[in-house]
Amino acid sequence: MKQTTNIISSADLAVKNRQRDLKVRRFFANAYLWLLLVVLYAPIVLIIVFSFTKSKVLGNWTGFTFGLYENLFTGYDRVAQVYVDPNLYHSVFYTVIIALVSAICATILGTLAAIGIYNMRQRSRNAIRFLNSIPMINPDIITGISLFLLFVFLGISRGLVTVIIAHVVFCTPYVVLSVMPRLSRMNPNIYEAALDLGATPFVALRKVMMPELWPGMLSGFILSITLSIDDFGVTFFTKGSGGIDTLSTYIYADARKGGLTPELRPLFSIIFITMLVLLIIINVRAKKNAEKKK
Repeated sequence: MKQTTNIISSADLAVKNRQRDLKVRRFFANAYLWLLLVVLYAPIVLIIVFSFTKSKVLGNWTGFTFGLYENLFTGYDRVAQVYVDPNLYHSVFYTVIIALVSAICATILGTLAAIGIYNMRQRSRNAIRFLNSIPMINPDIITGISLFLLFVFLGISRGLVTVIIAHVVFCTPYVVLSVMPRLSRMNPNIYEAALDLGATPFVALRKVMMPELWPGMLSGFILSITLSIDDFGVTFFTKGSGGIDTLSTYIYADARKGGLTPELRPLFSIIFITMLVLLIIINVRAKKNAEKKK
């Protein structure tokens, strides 16, 4: 009886030790996760907080105000009686134009490329998918220098067009990567069924395949916009000296002068919140669509 009691006690002790070890591991895992989130998002929160003060130096709080937002939207600082650097607005304009045009072109080309890759034989498909992954793991500076040398070799003047071409080049593989999973989950017979029922290849592509591929296309489009806005290396080497600047190259030039324009803080805050809202809307819609399918 004593031996049985000792065995039960040992088993209970082992279970308690295992539960304690599990709690300790869970605690450290959660602590690591929260530490990682703090490191990632603390700088962004800092920028948003200090966008509500007019101090020129980040970290120096001079009182709550919407002054920097007013300066950003009016282009004039009423307190200092100076105009905001017009190059900032030019860079925002070029950033938006380049991002939208390159994202649209990359989405179209990437979707068509994904369809073509999907219809290849297995060996060819694997080879092309491997080649498609190379630009994504290739450092931006190598892509930028390569495109720069290509444009020089072809005698093409660098400017807005070359920047858009460069952004399309490095965004397209990401669209292919976003669309391919949707193709894999799609019924391969619906396209042929549409052709058998009298639809032309273009109509079958537009009315049958595109609705199925739309979520992947949308993800690739948003990812392309984000990558285009974020890019520096490729833009720097392909923009030339024609006065074209995106936000990344403008910030680089502004930082070399000894500081950053204060109006960049509210601009960064608006961009971050806009992308965050878009991400939340997309995830909520995807969740609702998944629940409807169930």
